[in-house]
Amino acid sequence: MRSGSATVFTEPVPRSSSSLVSSLLGLRGNGRACVYTEPMWGLSMMLVLPYASVFMLALGVHDEQIGLLATISMLSQVVFGLLSGVITDKLGRRLTTAVFDVVAWSIPCLIWAFAQNFWYFLVAAVINGAWQVTQNSWDCLLVEDVSRSELTKVYSLVKAAGEFSALFAPIAALLVSRFGLEPAVRLLYLNAFVIMTAKIVILYRWSTETATGRLRREQTRGVSTWRLLGEYRGVLGLIVSSKGTLFSLAIAAIVGAVALVNGTFWQVVINQHLLVPDPLLPFFPMVRSILSVLFFFTIIPRLTHARHLQRPTLWGFAVYLAGQVLLVTIPAPVGSATLSTYALLGVCLLLDAFGGSILFMLAESLVALHVDQHERSRVMAIQRTCVMLVTAPFGWISGWLSGMDRTWPFVLTSGLLVLGLAVTARLWVTTHTEPSPVA
Repeated sequence: MRSGSATVFTEPVPRSSSSLVSSLLGLRGNGRACVYTEPMWGLSMMLVLPYASVFMLALGVHDEQIGLLATISMLSQVVFGLLSGVITDKLGRRLTTAVFDVVAWSIPCLIWAFAQNFWYFLVAAVINGAWQVTQNSWDCLLVEDVSRSELTKVYSLVKAAGEFSALFAPIAALLVSRFGLEPAVRLLYLNAFVIMTAKIVILYRWSTETATGRLRREQTRGVSTWRLLGEYRGVLGLIVSSKGTLFSLAIAAIVGAVALVNGTFWQVVINQHLLVPDPLLPFFPMVRSILSVLFFFTIIPRLTHARHLQRPTLWGFAVYLAGQVLLVTIPAPVGSATLSTYALLGVCLLLDAFGGSILFMLAESLVALHVDQHERSRVMAIQRTCVMLVTAPFGWISGWLSGMDRTWPFVLTSGLLVLGLAVTARLWVTTHTEPSPVA
């Protein structure tokens, strides 16, 4: 693999963040349906996610079990992810997204709402793994009718829409303060069931099947699932023979592992180690999300406007690493979190917001840019399966580390981010031939 700056696009992307606003206002068809419904996460899952791990602790689930649940969820995602390409091709992008969003989100929300112990969370984790099917189908629905030059902006809009949804976090804080942690979280899961189901219906109503989706549906009509799975061997050959795809998989795996650990234990470490009270927990992802949105409309477009994406990827890993190291080094307060604790956590949020946001967008974009366009659903299914197989053990490992010291999972993520820096610096692969310098 070659190192050096990458040439990704055949035409330049405008520098100004106003291009992102223009892209938002100019969205049509499936892009508009996918992006415009994303903020509904804010009135559903984003309200409850800050409390998910703490809720499990309150019901007697231990750190090691929380980590084990994260790994089991990831293994479930591996199975569904492997099937996702076949399902997406046979049912179509639009129908697959609707059916499996119900399976992956509506049903588990009801289980979480009435959970009593570890076993409830185990069943919900296995079912929730079906979201990998919709991750594939939704991704295809989003990008298949979008030009390559718009991909990074579309993924930026998706990330910004998801982050914007965290602005509703004070609703969760108010409920927890009023009713207590356990009753409030149960109510929030019931609310998530209602809103997510509405989101599914609206997206289905506003979207249409993509041209590639219609073609693949016709090509797979009457072909057995087993035969289609057998054809994965040829698709696997496409991946193995592509240095760019292998590189993008490595980046996606590292970013995915870090996201898994942070999503599971960030709230735990600030609540149990740094003694941040329960009602304040939702404000941290809210602040992080606000910062992410600001970065997406200011700094990030300026860093990723050009055809060379290696440097912004390096910046993303370096800044994210700084945030994780700082989190580990914040002194544990005595009695309750102090002003200096909150100030340092604020710096962590600033660093994580920039590093995490730019890495998410670039990791998704690199995978999409390197993928074989004629086999997108199946290639991305195998890619995600490989990524999940690599990242799955990190749930259990981080839970085991957290059981000994709640800062240790973030020592692990720091090491992963150092690895990301090394891979990006030494093994960068372009999607197009680098143009010769003009004399």
